[in-house]
Amino acid sequence: MTTPATTTRTVLEATGVTMRFGGLTAVRDVDLTVDTGEIVGLIGPNGAGKTTFFNCLTGLYTPAEGTISYRGTRLSRKPHLVTQAGIARTFQNIRLFANMTVLENVLVGRHTRTKEGLWSALLRSPGFRKAERDSEQRAMELLDFTGLATQRDHLARNLPYGEQRKLEIARALASEPGLLLLDEPTAGMNPQETRATQDLVRAIRTQGTAVLVIEHDMRFIFNLCDRVAVLVQGQKLVEGTADTVQADERVIAAYLGTPTDPTTPPGETPATTDDTGATP
Repeated sequence: MTTPATTTRTVLEATGVTMRFGGLTAVRDVDLTVDTGEIVGLIGPNGAGKTTFFNCLTGLYTPAEGTISYRGTRLSRKPHLVTQAGIARTFQNIRLFANMTVLENVLVGRHTRTKEGLWSALLRSPGFRKAERDSEQRAMELLDFTGLATQRDHLARNLPYGEQRKLEIARALASEPGLLLLDEPTAGMNPQETRATQDLVRAIRTQGTAVLVIEHDMRFIFNLCDRVAVLVQGQKLVEGTADTVQADERVIAAYLGTPTDPTTPPGETPATTDDTGATP
């Protein structure tokens, strides 16, 4: 893989991101940065707002408040322009083209990096044919990188579950992102597949792509990430190294189901809540 040029150390900067659905605030005033060469984890109990936050970053949702910038440039609210800018993602529920081959799925991910237009495609111009060859070569490099090269002609639906996850990552990498967002990449995997995914994410970082990952597997997150941010009830509770986060009493309380107040310093008793679980 080709390491992308990096001129700005901060790849992603999200400031004050807030997302509301009617009267429900799903994400509230979240700040997060990801720097070049980093793997950052985003964790929290179910319903904490993690995927909603991802959807805000990638243009699927338009935040009510806040700004999101990639390499110092404020992002568009249109998903295809976010991908074009340099952010790619996978989804919690695998979204492959089931009746297309492994190679064809990865080629779909190349569309933001090809410049040939409709007429060039219809006329099969020399420029189009060269772009097609280059895209296939790049796709094969990614399949080799993810260990799927021998299955290039298999239908995506026929791959084992763990390899479908790899294929989704390969397709995301086909857009040549500077930042890759992974939404629960090890969900449903056995321990061997989880270790292989951990190695793959580290290899992606080594090749020059920063990674932001949501995951419920705490061992996976704490072994992998340089920093970890914790969301609880849509707010960022704490952020730091694995050791810092694991030692924070508020994080322990959140995962044990004890109501927490994100403003409560470590070691202090969390604020009480009303009968609905909402903090007064």
